[in-house]
Amino acid sequence: MSIRVAIVGATGVVGQTLLKVLDERRFPQSEVRLLASAASVGRTMEFQGRQLTIAEATPEAFAGIDIAFFAASGEVAKELAPEAVARGAIVIDNSSAYRMVEEVPLVVPEINALDIRFHQGIIANPNCSTIIMAVALKPIYDAVGIKRVVVSTYQAASGAGIAAVEELKAQVAAYVEGRPLTAEVLPTAVAKRHYQLAFNVIPQVDVFRPDGYTQEEWKMMYETQKIFNDRELMVSATTVRVPVMWCHSESINVETKRKLTADHARELFAQAKGIVVLDDPAEQLYPMPIDFPDRDEVFVGRIREDISCDRALNLWAVGNQLRKGAASNAVQIAEAIIKDYA
Repeated sequence: MSIRVAIVGATGVVGQTLLKVLDERRFPQSEVRLLASAASVGRTMEFQGRQLTIAEATPEAFAGIDIAFFAASGEVAKELAPEAVARGAIVIDNSSAYRMVEEVPLVVPEINALDIRFHQGIIANPNCSTIIMAVALKPIYDAVGIKRVVVSTYQAASGAGIAAVEELKAQVAAYVEGRPLTAEVLPTAVAKRHYQLAFNVIPQVDVFRPDGYTQEEWKMMYETQKIFNDRELMVSATTVRVPVMWCHSESINVETKRKLTADHARELFAQAKGIVVLDDPAEQLYPMPIDFPDRDEVFVGRIREDISCDRALNLWAVGNQLRKGAASNAVQIAEAIIKDYA
């Protein structure tokens, strides 16, 4: 089977990563059509040794496309995803536009790949932090059930796009050279105030809601329920931006319905799809974001029983938010589609 593919938002960091992952996983494509805004038309990007020219993302650009990966804003997805579907494409959308729409599957293939079969043209890719946490929760959920999760994230600059990465680099260079540090990107581009990320942490990822949680925290809480199809699975999240380039880290406290020992949890993680266990305190072995610039697995360590609660565990998870948290998860969904229709 040979698939005609489009990438909307091809010039962005997720779009570029999608192109890389399609190549690495030898996705069975006969065409890759790169789409972006009018400002990028005519630029070229390399794929498998050839130069692909970027075209404008318009409704007509989806003619003949089988699978359209959307790596653009929610506004673009709302405007163009229905147009792509109307022309016969299956859309895999990385924005938040469709995630909580009831009839749109929200998919992490290691958890709920079967939900793909119920799509009506659009499949949503979950939030990056949600994906990383959900993969780590899956073995525990299946074994003993989960009552409640409390998670704090340590999210990389690249989660906010290329501009945040470049600003972090510029801030570090300015500090070393003794120049003033400037900030224009974080916590969000539309924020009233902007803060430096270099040598700092910012306890705000995305905009605040009236209840005091950020939109990112809300996504982790409610997307997780949808992925597991469990409205009683309670999650409380605090999301924080930290001065690292790649990979999000998460400190996760899991209160289980039945007792689970740390040793048993390690065994479950070791057998689980998409998880690598790095957990040897005596050897100071634990996941760190600096180690996984090009990996798709979720790395789990610091697994220990919560001394304050008889049925709870603490663990530390690290995943590449541009790959498993976005591009690789989307390509895995596309691979599942192909397998299902083959």
